[in-house]
Amino acid sequence: MSSELINSFKTGPDESGRFGTFGGRFVSETLMPLILDLETEYEKTKTDQAFWDEMNHLWTHYVGRPSPLYFAERLTDRLGGAKIYMKRDELNHTGAHKINNVLGQIILARRMGKSRIIAETGAGQHGVATATVCAKFGLQCVVYMGAHDVERQKPNVFRMKLLGAEVVPVTSGRGTLKDAMNDALRDWVTYVRDTFYCIGTVAGPHPYPAMVRDFQSIIGKEARAQMMEAEGRLPDTVIAAIGGGSNAMGLFHPFLDDRGVRIIGVEAGGKGVDDRMEHCASLTGGRPGVLHGNRTYLLQDDDGQILEGFSISAGLDYPGIGPEHSWLHETGRAEYVSVTDQEALEAFQLSCETEGIIPALEPSHALAHVAKIAPGLPTDHVICMNMCGRGDKDIFTVAKALDWTMTESD
Repeated sequence: MSSELINSFKTGPDESGRFGTFGGRFVSETLMPLILDLETEYEKTKTDQAFWDEMNHLWTHYVGRPSPLYFAERLTDRLGGAKIYMKRDELNHTGAHKINNVLGQIILARRMGKSRIIAETGAGQHGVATATVCAKFGLQCVVYMGAHDVERQKPNVFRMKLLGAEVVPVTSGRGTLKDAMNDALRDWVTYVRDTFYCIGTVAGPHPYPAMVRDFQSIIGKEARAQMMEAEGRLPDTVIAAIGGGSNAMGLFHPFLDDRGVRIIGVEAGGKGVDDRMEHCASLTGGRPGVLHGNRTYLLQDDDGQILEGFSISAGLDYPGIGPEHSWLHETGRAEYVSVTDQEALEAFQLSCETEGIIPALEPSHALAHVAKIAPGLPTDHVICMNMCGRGDKDIFTVAKALDWTMTESD
């Protein structure tokens, strides 16, 4: 590990919003006043006990936190080796970790007097969470979603519309998460007076990466306490899937200074990490550049043009990653690996068969890596993986991939 590391991995970002050389604020002059206003409000709000009292009340009584830490006994027996626990954030209201962050941002938006909320979404879970909280507070909600993702995530599109959101299909590029984020940023510049942009991951210009991380860290804080209760010690390994990286950073951050805890992020390997770039493994197969207001690892060609990522999972189909993950990668504090679509599909089925839990395709990637390493670890080794989303939204994608024909008799 680099001798230049600071004593704590939890102190970043610095005053300019950087984690080492990553992060920052690369935005147009039009956006800069909005970003600075948001930073000022967040810095003030995060030390306001009344804000956290409201957050804790809603996390408990609306979201359903704390989410359980579940010992996956049959899966552990099937794989052999390490003891496997799942942090079950798929049991949150709306079915994923996304609502943890959305609550914080929308309470912040209300404090800033914003009445119109915009968001980008890939798998639809961030869009559903945003539409849900907007419905609760009576706010206008507009969700940008790639046209390709609209087709493969129809259940979540219907849920957003039921909740009163306007879903805007984005047809530029490949019609996926990157393109949805581009259009959301354009909207924000256009409607500056009453609009708040609720970003769903630990990316974007400062202060978003740190702010989203802070809200999602409830996952790791709970997991630490629950693991101490269950095992009397911290886990040996924590594992989470990564697209932009919010569920992973939420789990990882409270463990960063526990040097004995191994931290592993699992990227979407698509059809395999090679020169064809049919994957979304930014850290495994990319290099640093600037996208969506921050410097981070990206999939790009020799001229710096952003490439289109590929994954069976809409939520991991993003050609970049949060800047704090890039910093953790370069410092060596966290390891980052990739899992293919096929491996994720096998893990999806394994979870269903052994634990009666239908996972989203996103955490299926993390589970696939658990299945790789657990058999080779001793039986007293404890793994905690984040089951960050449930699989209702993905059943048609999985059925198509497995060539299952769904009929009325099924």
